[in-house]
Amino acid sequence: MNIYKTLKDKIAKKKAVITVMGLGYVGLPIALEFAKKGFTVNGLDSDKSRVDRLNRGSSYISDINAEELSKIRANKRFKATTDKKVLAGSNIVIVCVPTPLGKTHKPDLSFIIKASRTLKDCLCEGQIVIFESTTYPGTTKEVIMPILEKSGLKAGKDFYLAFSPERIDPGNKEYDFTNITKLVGGITERGGNIAKLLYSYVVKKVVHLSSTETAEVTKLLENTFRIVNIGLINEFANLCNKLDIDVWEVINAAKTKPFGFMPFYPGPGIGGHCIPADPMYLSWKARKVGFETKMIDLAAKVNRNAPVHVVQRIVEILKGEEKKIRGSKIFMVGVTYKRDVNDLRESPALDIMEILIKKGASVSYYDPYVPKFDIDGIKKSSVKPTKKILNMQDIVVVVTDHSCVDYRMIALNAGSIFDTRNIFERKGIKSENVVKL
Repeated sequence: MNIYKTLKDKIAKKKAVITVMGLGYVGLPIALEFAKKGFTVNGLDSDKSRVDRLNRGSSYISDINAEELSKIRANKRFKATTDKKVLAGSNIVIVCVPTPLGKTHKPDLSFIIKASRTLKDCLCEGQIVIFESTTYPGTTKEVIMPILEKSGLKAGKDFYLAFSPERIDPGNKEYDFTNITKLVGGITERGGNIAKLLYSYVVKKVVHLSSTETAEVTKLLENTFRIVNIGLINEFANLCNKLDIDVWEVINAAKTKPFGFMPFYPGPGIGGHCIPADPMYLSWKARKVGFETKMIDLAAKVNRNAPVHVVQRIVEILKGEEKKIRGSKIFMVGVTYKRDVNDLRESPALDIMEILIKKGASVSYYDPYVPKFDIDGIKKSSVKPTKKILNMQDIVVVVTDHSCVDYRMIALNAGSIFDTRNIFERKGIKSENVVKL
């Protein structure tokens, strides 16, 4: 059997069955886009509650509404399941499982390894397996391929194996899975060709790279660029505070230069599934080959300290009003890691809240995307910021600048406000009680 020609023909005729492993912020949008384009798609996830919600037409991801999900389900091209048997009946498997950091900031490949072992037991001749989970260069060839080949099938001969780094940006209304250039790299050229052909049916532009290692490290470069520049501007903001200079005005002034400058903005810290973790994967791999990534490590240290700096500023503001942090009532606006999403992963708001609680403060919060949470021993429910609630607070701290929040009402009714996102100035709300980061 010519598996290369057979697989290409099935993809071209949209007869290829696709299974997406992992239905989170990356996997679910990918699965639904392929279903919208006419492919039969299985969504495989170990979380039964997720699967049940999807099969009821209910979405748990803010970027995908119930109406969109219902339309896709109506054409019977997508079904969510916890049954791994669907893998054996698939022509294409796309793996989108988490790759977090361990407690010592080392790569945690446990989800990738588990997914690979599950795949190994169901692997069939003529399939292509594509991993999208961000990881260090060499993972596909050195970790994933040996596990899959324990099935007795050989990569590049009996099945194809490729890597295509995810570039999903939750909450981004301009760029989604379909209009962000897709990168693919195969263990073999033919595997890369198949991956490119597949994604070209749902993505406007697909670039075929020379290897899986190149594809893996490109994603790490993208987020290393961001973590270094965010670390730089966070440090610069601390300096401007000491010099009594408005860092936001400085950034806006620098933006007037038409070349040689790209604006990054300070904030309460970094969060999400990418920026805090991805560069650390590269740093770890670098140490394995005897190389020290000084800029990455320093930037990560600066950014990890950002929540501490926010708390220090809160202490200073309260001290200026002759108040102590212990016993103070602090109201946080926004707890997700970025605006207009319901994602709490690695959110700096949680670190800020934990530090404040340890210092004896009474902390409450409002977030329209997070009605309640119970994480690492902190259990809270969102409180709507009414005039009465705001009047009771010693300070209001804007941590996440959600678009749907009534900041003008907050400015009119709160006493002291610490704005870590410069949202009041951006909205043209002038108030003497607002202190900027």
